[in-house]
Formats: sequence, structure tokens, C-alpha cells
Amino acid sequence: MRDYQSVATSFNYLHTAEQALQGDLAALNACIECCDRHAHAEAVALYCEAQDGSATHYTFKQLQADAARFGNFLREQGVQPGDRVAGLMPRTVELLIAILGTWRVGAVYQPLFTAFGPKAIEQRLDCSNARWIITDSQNRPKLDDVANCPSIVVTGDHPKHPGDYPFWTTLDRHSVECEPVLLDASAPFLLMCTSGTTGPAKPLEVPLRAILAFKGYMRDAIGLRDDDRFWNLADPGWAYGLYYAVTGPLACGHATLFYNGPFTVESTCRIIAKYAISNLAGSPTAYRLLIAEGAAFASAVRGHLRAVSSAGEPLNPQVIRWFAEQLDVIIHDHYGQTEVGMVLCNHHRLRHPVREGSAGYAVPGYRIVVLDDAYRELPAGRPGVLAVDRERSPLCWFEGYLKMPTQAFVGRYYLSGDIVELNDDGSISFVGRNDDVITTSGYRVGPFDVESALIEHPAVIEAAVIGKPDPQRTELIKAFVVLSNQYPPSTELAEALRLHVRQRLAAHAYPREVEFVEQLPKTPSGKLQRFILRNQEIARQQSAGA
Repeated sequence: MRDYQSVATSFNYLHTAEQALQGDLAALNACIECCDRHAHAEAVALYCEAQDGSATHYTFKQLQADAARFGNFLREQGVQPGDRVAGLMPRTVELLIAILGTWRVGAVYQPLFTAFGPKAIEQRLDCSNARWIITDSQNRPKLDDVANCPSIVVTGDHPKHPGDYPFWTTLDRHSVECEPVLLDASAPFLLMCTSGTTGPAKPLEVPLRAILAFKGYMRDAIGLRDDDRFWNLADPGWAYGLYYAVTGPLACGHATLFYNGPFTVESTCRIIAKYAISNLAGSPTAYRLLIAEGAAFASAVRGHLRAVSSAGEPLNPQVIRWFAEQLDVIIHDHYGQTEVGMVLCNHHRLRHPVREGSAGYAVPGYRIVVLDDAYRELPAGRPGVLAVDRERSPLCWFEGYLKMPTQAFVGRYYLSGDIVELNDDGSISFVGRNDDVITTSGYRVGPFDVESALIEHPAVIEAAVIGKPDPQRTELIKAFVVLSNQYPPSTELAEALRLHVRQRLAAHAYPREVEFVEQLPKTPSGKLQRFILRNQEIARQQSAGA
């Protein structure tokens, strides 16, 4: 392991680019970086596991040939560098071929999550003006209700809609010779739409130079080694999956794994054992569901995992302790956003102190600061908004939302909207979203702390905490709790949970109300949507007042 401080202080952007890229900053192609340069011998690029347990694998060489065929098809249809191609696809090899083929001709790939309905798809296609969309037969009916839908390629050889192109038959008609288009590092290769909690999704372009940042995250934070078997549970329809289950590992010349099925504890255990997964990445939601199985999960995967990483929302200390005690595995918390990628991490491959509850240290190549309401940098011990110092973060690639104002830019800073606190050792701890922080009796309480305390109780699988408007306290703390099957809801259990948090956390930070629910509202990528619960409580109060 290298020392974090020495790596961070000696970071050199141009040297990093020379070492990490086959091309240079004036002539790059994402298909070359993520496929062609590794297409030697029989190096495996992709393992595919179907829900029924059937499996296949593909080498970089195979993907290079199929990406060239798909690229030639796009060229034949008049697709030019900078044009957008969308994918509404499950996790299959066709998805990866479409991505790589799009990149090969200098076009921009746009992901569409397969759980989206027609309106969500339409809104995102309006953002991108995509010329083509690739989908499968299961998702194809959604496009019938999408206004101004672009031309469609469907996996399978017998499309049901006239005018649709069959994926494999179309590929077979084209040559494996397709010259990649070389572009400047500032040219986009991905178009993303943020899944914000309010308002329509905001589009942003990811430039080719972001590959440098993605590779750095895989190397230092994920700690990916040549001998690892790596699996990122995230769906490539979202940023963490597309950045770090597709682009990052492939750019490192490392195989990735697609599981085309719903998340279950059984399938997760089966795949970890079958593929001898040693390096795992996922979300706290997934990890909480896994450890809820207790000994069954532990016995199935013990001895396989070397490194585990978590992203998407803060990692609960209870999950960290469980992995350490039951699996003898370190699970590290990582923080990022669609706009900037992963920027704050506890690194598996860099040596630094790890503080429980901390999101870690700035990724080398970034300067992360904490700002007050006047946008002044704060010292340790004072909560404020997490910000990226863009002028002193050479790896920061976000240039603003596409054809929209970017209110998060204030001078040299990008404001994340998340409330954090700098620690004495230089690490940063997450407090909560700016609009999620609870003010009660003059205290500011982060919902994450209360949720973490609740989850440590054996009856609780998941919890969401909000501030409920209250005339005496400004807000009172209310918890929505999903219980384990072994614990029926009761007023006695609600009181026990309140006392548990009061004793575990603080006298002012316990939930005065506890409501038991079957599930919590989340985005399709698994993030808690506390605002839905908060709005629900406001509506209840207004209804009661009427």
C-alpha cells in the first residue's frame, strides 16, 4: 500500500494521463481505452450470468469485433461524432457491445434505466436528442408511448415492429474493420441525467478525460488488483454502474460481471461463490439486506471477499462492524455524485487512518472543502456544505448542466448540497443532505446518525428519519422503520426503539414518533427519498388542521 498523503500531494495530471492512457489528451477514443488496448490473447472482458444460472463470457477481442460491427452500422445510418445513442437494456452482452460501438465512432452513449416508464424515458430522450435507441423485446413496448422516439434496434432476430432493426442480424451484415474516431479529451462520451429528488432530471456530459478519474478510483479506492474477481452490483443504467461497473474496470483491462436478474440474497451468494468474487462494490441498501440474513449469508461467502466498497448513500457503522466481525473483511465507505464521480473515499489501496462514520479523504487529484453559508472554507469541527474546489482539482471534469444554468457553481466551487464536517485528521464525515438536516429545539440533527442507531437494533432492517414540523421544537424527529420478520410491530417495540436511540445517540436526537412501514420510498438506484416522507407528514398535518 502507498501512503495517502504522499500520493495526494505529489499528484500530477499530465504524468497521470501519460501513464493511464494509450492515447493522449488530444487524441482519445473510449473504445480503444476500454477494449482495443486489452484485446490480446484470450483476456476475458465480461462474465454474463443469467437469472436461471446459465453463464457465458466474452473476451476483449470478441467485443472489439462486435463493437466494430455495431459502429459500422451506426456510420451507415449517418451517426456522426457527438451524436447521442441511448440504451434501454438489461445487463447483457448486447448492452456492452452497444456502448463500445457507440464510443468507437465518437458518438455519445446515454443510459436509460430499465425500470423507467415511458414518461421518464421520453423526458431523458428530449434532453439528449438521441438519434438511436437500443432495447430488448421486454422493454420495447414502453417506446410505443414515447413521443418523437428515435430509430430503434431490438435484440433478437425477429422484431415485432416494422422498421425496428434486429440487433444480431444487423451486426452480421457489417465488417469487423471500423477505424475508431480520435477526439480531444474534452469531447463527451457519456450523457447522463441526474435523478434529483425534485424537478426534472438534469442532463450533463461526461468528457473523455473522466476516464482518468474513473481509473484512479478503481485503482486506489476500490483497490482493484490483477488477481481480483470483481463485481459491482450497480446497474449500468445509473452513474455508479456505468462509471465503475463498465468504464472503470474495462479501462483497467479487468473483467467485469453482469448479472441479468433482480437482487436477491440467494443470487448474490451464489454468484460470489461461483465466480470466486474477491472484490465487491454495492450500496448500503444491498449490504443491509445481505446481513439481515445473518449466518446464512456469512457462511455462504466467508473466505471469498477480500475488499468490499459501498457507495450511493452513507454506510451505517453497524454494517462496517458486521463485515469485520462475521467475515473478517474491511468494507469502506465512498462518496460521489453523478456530476463529479467519486471524490471522497476510504481507500483500500492507500494507507490512511479510517474513522468509523467518515466518508474518507479526498481522492488524489481533487481538493474537497467544507463551506459555510457565505462560501468560506471551514476548519475542523464545524458542519457546512461539501464542495469541490474546481480550480485545484485537476481531475474534476464537470463543466455544468447541458443547456441549463448550474446553480451549484459558486465561484471556484461546485456545491454538492450535502452537509459534512471536516475532522481533525483531514477526513470528512457525512451529516446529511442540506434539505434533510433536522432542526429540533435548537439542535441540528443529521438523519443518518439516527438511522444508523436504529439499524443497530436487531428488530430493524431499514429506517428513514425526517424532521416533522412542530410548533414547539421547530421539528420533531420521526422515524419510519422496516422490521425484521421476527419482530411484529407494537407500541412496546416503538418505545424500545426510541429508548435505544436515546441511549445510543443523544437525548435530543431520538425519534419522538416511530411508524412501522413495509418499505421505504427510494429512487430506482436505491437512494432514500426522505422528502416523500416529509411531504407526506406535512399533508397529514394540513388535513388534520382542516
